Amino acid sequence: MSPRAYAIMHRLHHAYTDTELDPHSPSYSKNVFSMMWRTRIIYRDIMNGTFVVEDRFTKNLPEWDKFDRFADSAFSRIMWVAIYIGIFVMFATSAWWYLLLPVIFAMGAVHGAIINWFAHKYGYASYEMKNTSQNLFSVDVLMLGESYHNNHHKYPSAINFGRKWHEVDPIYPVIRLLAWMHVIKLPNLAALPVKEELDF
Repeated sequence: MSPRAYAIMHRLHHAYTDTELDPHSPSYSKNVFSMMWRTRIIYRDIMNGTFVVEDRFTKNLPEWDKFDRFADSAFSRIMWVAIYIGIFVMFATSAWWYLLLPVIFAMGAVHGAIINWFAHKYGYASYEMKNTSQNLFSVDVLMLGESYHNNHHKYPSAINFGRKWHEVDPIYPVIRLLAWMHVIKLPNLAALPVKEELDF
């Protein structure tokens, strides 16, 4: 997927949660499949330039046209399929392992479906919000911290999705490590007023 188009959809989701303008809301889809199909259509429209995107949803997004086109290309998808198959060829100890390949090929879509559908229907809320976001699991390894969805909606700019003692976000230390190695740069959000922090 194009990182830019994905970022725009994510910002739309936060701005319009549980409304008709939300690109992936259980409130406006009959089932998880129709929600994901609607998400796909909006993604394609953003990529094709037929979806009108307000300036606030593109603020501070990098313009990497060539990379976005590559990430969205059939070549990119085939390349990743080939990489996954190559890993299985090198490391699978039984032919049965190859049954996992379809799951791995679809894991991005499956992950999106779990979070955007189930984490707006089931779980627990640590914070009262004007939306249906829930924390799907109390301990989240399977979704790598992203199932703390209610926390994420409360603090959308936080790099640690966990808030309670049992909510361990396994990606948080990875982000901190990458920042320490100067691979990424983290903004000083604590120094920003809340309104500015949430203004993308």
